[in-house]
Amino acid sequence: MLIYAIISINLALVFYTIGVWSEKIQGQLKPWHLVVFYIGLVCDTTGTILMSKIASSGSFLNFHGITGMLAIVLMLFHAVWASVVLFKGDEQAKANFHKLSLVVWLIWLIPFVSGAIFGVTI
Repeated sequence: MLIYAIISINLALVFYTIGVWSEKIQGQLKPWHLVVFYIGLVCDTTGTILMSKIASSGSFLNFHGITGMLAIVLMLFHAVWASVVLFKGDEQAKANFHKLSLVVWLIWLIPFVSGAIFGVTI
């Protein structure tokens, strides 16, 4: 199960990074970015669920657990907000969306890195 969790979390990193940085580079939120955001969210959630089943401690009340749950909630908010922005079709909102994306991506990296460090030290 560990290998599937690692693959899922790393796929989340790949998809989410591609979505966020391509949106920034292209200068506007596009529908395919939204698809990639949701794929990243699904991969991250899957990996997190698998990792939590493997973890010996059932408590999420630690730095990694709290930042990890915050990251998933922010990813969900980010994807839903991207859906709203695309649905409304506001060109200004599409052009400025990358600011939110970068903040969420940076916050998401915190539990990703702490999980990698924690996983290596076990």
